[in-house]
Amino acid sequence: MVNASLLSNDAPLNSAEDVSPSFERYTKEVLLGDLWQRPPLSVRDRSIITLSVLIARNQSAQMPHYLNVALDHGVTPAEVSGMVAHLAFYSGWANAVAAIDVMRAVFDLRGLDAAQLRPIDARPHPTDDMDEERRHAVVMRKFGQVAPGLVQLTRDILFQDVWRSPELSLRDRCLITICSVIATAQTAQLAFYVNRAMDQGVTRAELSELLTHVAFYSGWSSAYTALAVVKDVFESRPD
Repeated sequence: MVNASLLSNDAPLNSAEDVSPSFERYTKEVLLGDLWQRPPLSVRDRSIITLSVLIARNQSAQMPHYLNVALDHGVTPAEVSGMVAHLAFYSGWANAVAAIDVMRAVFDLRGLDAAQLRPIDARPHPTDDMDEERRHAVVMRKFGQVAPGLVQLTRDILFQDVWRSPELSLRDRCLITICSVIATAQTAQLAFYVNRAMDQGVTRAELSELLTHVAFYSGWSSAYTALAVVKDVFESRPD
């Protein structure tokens, strides 16, 4: 069930009838009336997906509303905190700084403090050291002579620290990363993260619905560009 906050009068897409009646109709009937209600993604998942796109595209005007929707539907302050840190690496530091400014105001209004930004389970996620060594070796062979610092930081910080940080589940990190990659049109990286998501239990149906949801917030063209990559991944994996 969708919380009423998603449909509240201060929703950022409402009150557009005087400018574009058709846009108002699509917003009420398709976006809010259908999309946010569809299985197999929960409203919590959709909140994370939407926030990821907004942060990645630096669209802060819509962020307070959707941040409140996320918090109202089970996304914890610690998970929001983890999202910003994660997306700093995938969509850039400036976008993360802009998101922090918006989120601070929402947190203040809700009376959230630093203690609520700490994850309940502070243990880092386990990692497959052999698999990570293989991945790092491949990347080092391909790019080590071009940008050795980047390759080393990718291993030591991005995969050994950021991805293991306990604020977010590995499943959520996969969803967030895929959304950022699609929203910023970095589809050369997409197959790796779609495979990673499926390895973490994200289903084909969930990824299909993620593409459908992202189309509304990132644009149809970016979703269709990603669709070809996701199709190839699906076809390369056993059922």
